Parts: sequence; structure tokens; C-alpha cells
Amino acid sequence: MVYYQYGSENTVMSPSDLEYGVYAALVKIGQRKRILVIPPDFTRFHSRAGDITTLLYNYYRDSLTDILPALGTHSPMTDNETAEMYKGVPKELFRVHDWRKDVVTVGTVPSEYVSELTEGKLNYTWPAQLNRMVRSGGHDLIISVGQVVPHEVVGMANYNKNLFVGTGGPEGINKSHFVGAVYGMERMMGKADTPVRRLLNYAAEKFIPDLPVIYIHTVVGRNDAGKLVIRGLYIGDDYDVFKLACDLSLKVNFTALDKPLKKTVVYLDPAEFRSTWLGNKSIYRTRMAMADDGELIILAPGLKEFGEDKEIDRLIRKYGYRGTPATLKAVEDNAELKNNLSAAAHLIHGSSEGRFTITYCPGYLSKQEIESVNFRYGDLKIYLKKYDPSKLKEGYNILQNGEEIYYISNPAIGLWASKDKLI
Repeated sequence: MVYYQYGSENTVMSPSDLEYGVYAALVKIGQRKRILVIPPDFTRFHSRAGDITTLLYNYYRDSLTDILPALGTHSPMTDNETAEMYKGVPKELFRVHDWRKDVVTVGTVPSEYVSELTEGKLNYTWPAQLNRMVRSGGHDLIISVGQVVPHEVVGMANYNKNLFVGTGGPEGINKSHFVGAVYGMERMMGKADTPVRRLLNYAAEKFIPDLPVIYIHTVVGRNDAGKLVIRGLYIGDDYDVFKLACDLSLKVNFTALDKPLKKTVVYLDPAEFRSTWLGNKSIYRTRMAMADDGELIILAPGLKEFGEDKEIDRLIRKYGYRGTPATLKAVEDNAELKNNLSAAAHLIHGSSEGRFTITYCPGYLSKQEIESVNFRYGDLKIYLKKYDPSKLKEGYNILQNGEEIYYISNPAIGLWASKDKLI
């Protein structure tokens, strides 16, 4: 059921509005004795899930026994990140998800269903995996917190993805990512009903109907001044609450453009984006807006690695972003890639398939490293001088030399597409 719903394209929720909405839902849910909260990590700082987690702690206090950030394959949060995102929450409540070791398989989706979802392209079983604490931690309430926004792997982020991917294991993450890759990200982004979502829904309905999970979803967008604000808050325990958030997110986070973009400049906040594993959202979220032979320029002052996981980093360096045919051939020929399908999916997602150029301007990676994975290299100092984020506005800009560019200050909060891609 839906415990709380509020929002619109023009809504701006204040801190007191957020507190009222969260606490109104908690009153309906009732008191619990042992509570687990699963919020996102620092890479989703703008979701406002940190503020919500603080509200949950202030409400439940001693009954909130564990906080398990949904890291997926991301690096563990630092103490400084935890303190900044979850203000006032004791650090001893936080647990670290080890996606390679600390998981259990709660059920297996049959290969026939995976084949049906992928139009016959894949024919493997899919293990639904969760962190052990989620499955058997003895909690009488599990609260999953996060932002609903267009997403490259699943269509729309959050809901049960926070569980099966955010606290999932290697095989589950690898195979679910690959389902999305072979089906086609441009067929899924911005849609609530996708093959990957159906896979996750199947697992939730069949394997964990007994888990006492409540979902808290935010929808975040920019106001007229360009500031990020909460447009909606939806709290409930089933698919309806996710669908409500999706419907608003498409109105708030999706930008349909009259014409394809010839030149797009994306800025990656160094506090949030330090790897192409995350930074390639600049590619995923703009690819449907890019013109053929267009140029995507990515200003990435914090970029220091490709994958946050050491093994994934090695695989990206070895195989590079060389398009779907080359990646599928590499999967066929190399067991190490076949056994790490999330990396393979990422390599597919991160390629423009030769349709437009991608110029990365990294803060730390070298020209040789960038070019070795099949991106163009740009000198960050030169490009920052030419495309100064402090002087650019969101959307179209005409520079002093008459050049027209489209500027995006944070690709993680939206999805952009030209109208001809939507026909």
C-alpha cells in the first residue's frame, strides 16, 4: 500500500515538508523493535536520502540497529562522506556491503523467463542475491531509501533494485546488467517496465514476500534558478509507490529536445564522480540527444580510475569501450569477461558505437590511459578555460566566439533525448 504521496512538477519540498511526509508514513507503519535502513551511498548524495536517513534515526533511535548503504560494486564510503551525507547519525550503525563475499542466493529465476525477457538473446538462470543481513538479520522493518530517476541498466532507478543490485552479489549483478545491455539501454531508459525491472519484480514476488520492506522514494529536479529541489516524496511497500515516483520523474527529469545536439559539455563533480564506472552517466544520459558525428565533452576533474572495483578496473583497461560487436566477441572469447558480465555491460553502455565522439578531460588519468580505452583525450585546464562551468548555464549556451553548446552540470539527475529518437 501507499503510506504517503506528495509531489508535482512545480512542488518544492522544504526540510519541514520532508520531515512531515516521512513521519506521517512512519506513524501509519507503527513502531518496530529492530530496523534496518538501506540508503544509497555518497554517489547519490543529491537524492536527499541522507536527510531522510537522519530523520529515520531521529524517529526510531535505539530501534534503528543497522544502516547498510547500497554500495553494489561501488567503493565503501569514507568516514567523511558518511558524516556529511548522514548528519547526526552515529557511525557505529553503518555496515559495509561486501558484494563478493557477504551475500546469499534467495532464489533462482528460470532460464526460460530470462530468454523471454531478452527476446531469446540470453538463456541463463538468474540468481536473486542479497546481503545476508537483509535476508536473515532478524529485522522487523527494512526501509529502502533512494531517488527515482532515469537509469541506464534498469530503466528507472530504485525500488527493488536497491536490494538485488545495491546489496546484491557478483553473479546477480553481472547477469542483470547484461540483460539490460543485450536488450538495449536506449529501449529502456526512462521506462518503469523493462526486462531488468521484470526480473527484479519476479524475484521480489517469488523469493522475498516475507521481508518487511518499505520503500521511500524521492524525485529531485532543478528549479528555475538551477538549484536541486525535492519535487516529490512517495512511501509505500509495493510497486504502486514506485510507479507514482516514476510518473513524476519523467516529468521532472526528462528533457526532450527539438533537435539533436552537435556539441554537449558535461561537468562531473569531483566529489561524486571519480571513475568512468560512474562518470559514464554523462554518456548514458545524453546518448539519445547526441547528433550523428556530434561531440560529447566530459569535464572530469576528479577522474582517477575506470572501475571502482580493482578487477573491473583491470577489465576496462584491457578491453576498452569499443562497441557492442567487439564486446560481445570479447565475452565469447574470454572467460574472464564472460565471468564478469557487469563489466561487459558497462563496456557496451560506455561506447557511442562510433556514432559520436567522446572526449574525456580527466583530473588524474593520463592521455595514454584515456586513449587506451578508446576515448579521446582533452587537457582539463584547456577545456575548463574554454568551457568554464561557473560561466555556463544549464542547457543551450552561445559562447563569445559564436559556438553553440549544450551544458549539463550533473548527468545523474536526468535524461536527455532529441524528439526524433522518441518517434
